[in-house]
Amino acid sequence: MTRRPSPRLGAYLLLGVAGLFTGAALGRPEPVILLAPLLLAALVALALVEEPELSIDASLEQDRLLEGNDAELTIRIGSPRPVRWLELAIGLPPGLVARGGSSNNDSGVLGLQLDPGVPRQVSVGLSPQRWGIYRVDQIAVRMRDRFGFFAFETTMNPGLALRVFPQPEVLRRVLRPAATQAPAGNEVSRRLGEGIEFAGVRPHVPGDAIRRVNWRISSRRSELHVNELHLERSTDVVILLDTFTDVPGMDRQSSLATAVRAANGIADHYLRRRDRVGLIAFGGSIRWLVPSMGLGQSYRIVDTLIGAQAAASFVWKGVDLIPPRSLPAKALVIALTPLVDVRTIEALLDLRGRGFDLAVIEVSPEALLPPPDDDLGGAIRRLWAMQRELMRDRFGQLGVPVVVWSSGASLEAALEEVRAFRRHGRPALA
Repeated sequence: MTRRPSPRLGAYLLLGVAGLFTGAALGRPEPVILLAPLLLAALVALALVEEPELSIDASLEQDRLLEGNDAELTIRIGSPRPVRWLELAIGLPPGLVARGGSSNNDSGVLGLQLDPGVPRQVSVGLSPQRWGIYRVDQIAVRMRDRFGFFAFETTMNPGLALRVFPQPEVLRRVLRPAATQAPAGNEVSRRLGEGIEFAGVRPHVPGDAIRRVNWRISSRRSELHVNELHLERSTDVVILLDTFTDVPGMDRQSSLATAVRAANGIADHYLRRRDRVGLIAFGGSIRWLVPSMGLGQSYRIVDTLIGAQAAASFVWKGVDLIPPRSLPAKALVIALTPLVDVRTIEALLDLRGRGFDLAVIEVSPEALLPPPDDDLGGAIRRLWAMQRELMRDRFGQLGVPVVVWSSGASLEAALEEVRAFRRHGRPALA
């Protein structure tokens, strides 16, 4: 604990010594009588000062919550000796705001008194502004002695981490893959076999099961006919999140924050359909999750998403750096990207060249940028928009749908545009 003298102590000592010298110089007792008590009080404070004993403990009521909810930080503090005034300051990271609780302020600074041997407990509401990992790693305490001549300061690191999960986009339908996998799932395959989805009727051949006989049609045609059914298979879905660039916007919105919410919603929908879902954060540092299914994979995807950050890098990176297991054959790759960094664009073209079923959801950077200030800025913006349209046409010629989507718009509508392209455009696989 650090001890610092207050300005009052220096002023008392200076005035007391000045009174002694003035009285001696003038030969009169009045200055000494007037100012000697200040010097005496300062000397007594120096003699009786004691370092306070303090115990501090901090905890979070819950360390995981969904975006839009608040958490509560509880601080327990006590002292065997009375403390007339104590200031408690909580070091909060950017994006985490202290609100209300028993402190009833928004600054993260609390003022309180301590009775001897009676611990105090204060609660502070923490309101995260967006998803992410917030670390509360500093609580500073400042106290004064009973004379107010010394300030004692100390800091502690509670080592608390608050994980705020992104609010997922709500989806009713997702993209159908061009190819399904062998394990059973909820995706209706184009192939015929044992399933529950009706595909058609054909004449009976030896070996067909009796339970598949369509008795109504058989009675009309005087010969046995059986129902044909679609197989139900699972799909491999890989969500490719572009972390090379994060285009900032207003109200703490950005292209990466928008893409993370979309990725969370897409992954949640596919996992509930018993599909295998993987994740690749493609940027300055590449992170990946091998496609898997189940509740555990859902937690792993969310933990990876809230740790996604745009990292500046000047190293050229391609899909060769991605482990092959994270990009299985016949996987549906859904890319969420602002299509700003050329390395991401080249990587997507490389994936298409390797035959992957690819769909691109462009998180529009134009919607996040402020309007141009003058005519020259407007001309530059229009030229940039034309270049981006040419880039989208290049993907379209390769059979890859590129749909522009921004925060606040319906992701369901964007996915419907992708489905329309895949129905009426070129096949997703060459």
